[in-house]
Amino acid sequence: MRLLLIINLAGKLAAVFLFQSNLSTALSLWFGPDLLLAYHFFAPRAQGLVRMHRRFATMQREVWLTIDDGPDADDTPKILQLLAAHEASATFFVIGEKAAAHPELINAIVAAGHEVAHHTHTHPLATFWCASPARVAWELDAALNTLHRAGVRPTRFRPPAGIKNLWLAAALRSRGLTGVGWSARGMELWSSDAEKVAARVLRGLAPGAILLLHEGPAVPDAIRLHAIRRVLERLRESGYRCIIPRTSQLAN
Repeated sequence: MRLLLIINLAGKLAAVFLFQSNLSTALSLWFGPDLLLAYHFFAPRAQGLVRMHRRFATMQREVWLTIDDGPDADDTPKILQLLAAHEASATFFVIGEKAAAHPELINAIVAAGHEVAHHTHTHPLATFWCASPARVAWELDAALNTLHRAGVRPTRFRPPAGIKNLWLAAALRSRGLTGVGWSARGMELWSSDAEKVAARVLRGLAPGAILLLHEGPAVPDAIRLHAIRRVLERLRESGYRCIIPRTSQLAN
């Protein structure tokens, strides 16, 4: 992160010195570092601001199924049934305010042997990238307090849509949270075909993949739950197991 900020500041200073003598170069130096910084804010695969693990090490045919944006009163119980039917384990990256509204679902996830992880308290998709240190701390701590009351102490964190923040790395480190991204996602929030979502998630399937799917009313009805079911079916057909990896297995 420091290197990115130094590059940005150096570009601005150089642009000021060159403004009168070489306008085009000055504009490039002024805006170029901003584009680089924006990439590291918004690109899920970018690692410059916060390390987000996108794979895990394994020699077996294993993947990590992660489900964002719950818990949901309609979807979560049905997802738990699907996971049980396929003998699959998963990590639920939950939103704190939803967990506060449905603590019984957090208990059900844990009781079924799955992992509950952190997905901010309010899922501030539009503003997380520019949130102040105080707001970042609140998003983390409010959800942590909610989950602690439910008897859960999460160790994994995923920001909304993988968006980073200048203050996030230090905030995660001080709270013992590890950033987790993904290697494949279904993009089901913008789709209407469960089969296409499953194909997108499983394209290039390989051991150690981290798969991202969603639950809740934001998912179109035509694929809500159906995409998760189809992914589980195709994984089983391909001889893959869904596991929850140890932190020591995580890799970029």
